[in-house]
Amino acid sequence: MSHPVLAPLEARILGCLMEKQLSTPDVYPLSLNALLNACNQTSNRDPVMQVAEEDLPAAVEGLVDQGLAERWPGRVMKLAHLAKPRWNLSVQESALLAELLLRGPQTPGELRTNTRRMYPFPDMAELEACLGALLETEPPLVLRLPRAPGSREARVAHLLGEAPDPGLPAPARAPAQPGRLEALEAEVSALRTELAELRAAFEAFRAQF
Repeated sequence: MSHPVLAPLEARILGCLMEKQLSTPDVYPLSLNALLNACNQTSNRDPVMQVAEEDLPAAVEGLVDQGLAERWPGRVMKLAHLAKPRWNLSVQESALLAELLLRGPQTPGELRTNTRRMYPFPDMAELEACLGALLETEPPLVLRLPRAPGSREARVAHLLGEAPDPGLPAPARAPAQPGRLEALEAEVSALRTELAELRAAFEAFRAQF
């Protein structure tokens, strides 16, 4: 059975859901507003997207149809991913796959640094073992690309979208500092949305007594 071929926005949504489950479990599953903020974050994203609210429904529907997401009904509809049970992923494997979905091909060293918010790999041996598990699934979930000239490490890419171009040069990584303010603003916006939802849910609960 082949893996689904995700459109770029579908891959971004799946990556966001997997990321937030691990990094901010208290606000997971995500409302559509929180999901929109997560998709449009300027930190931990490559490329940075400008997703409009009207773009989400079709992409969400695509993931649901492919069995990779499910809706949680309630006063505010929320969305959860189904990647972990579908592929029997460990926490470590989920963190690696989420990072590849969110930021594209990366070296193992980059992955160890960039997954810390989801899972802090204590050493490269554990990370390589988890990459090995993703490489050995049937069919594989990730691919190790040929090492680019002048590079010390080969990059790893996910296989849930269009086939990666092995000859594509590694993108220049922008320094994190210039986008820090925008990233904080996006996180604050997401937290404010979730807080408003929690307050509304509490008021509805209190009204029952």
